[in-house]
Amino acid sequence: MSTTAPVATPLSRIAAPPTLIRRAAVLGAGTMGSRIAAHLANAGIATLLLDMVPAGETVKNKLALSALDALAKAKPAAFYDSSLAALITAGNFDEDLPKLAQCDWIIEAVAENLAIKTSLLARVVPHLSPRAVLTTNTSGLPVNQIAAGLS
Repeated sequence: MSTTAPVATPLSRIAAPPTLIRRAAVLGAGTMGSRIAAHLANAGIATLLLDMVPAGETVKNKLALSALDALAKAKPAAFYDSSLAALITAGNFDEDLPKLAQCDWIIEAVAENLAIKTSLLARVVPHLSPRAVLTTNTSGLPVNQIAAGLS
């Protein structure tokens, strides 16, 4: 039986240089977003976890803080070591979008609703570094529709 080894693509043929991810942000502190933030922290990446400010709430970071509390109690454990939770900073969409300028990778993980995603991303884009990578965690919406109105 003969096998053929895969042919490696020379690095010189890759269009963009590798991106070093030093800091990330996750937009949406629900189950998916908070677990993504935990995985990033497990990899040693400082992560900003943002969500909306609930109507009438005085604690503006309540959703992100609640998500961090849930991660600390999760079974199976969300963190390889509980000390890694310190790499995640809670925030909100109303006050903390300017902090995205310091992030190399921004992951959108809000509700699977095109209007919600596009509205949030329109607010996010002006704050991004020119080298930032913006991704979505959509599972069913066409990415071209999510990105259609973005610069």
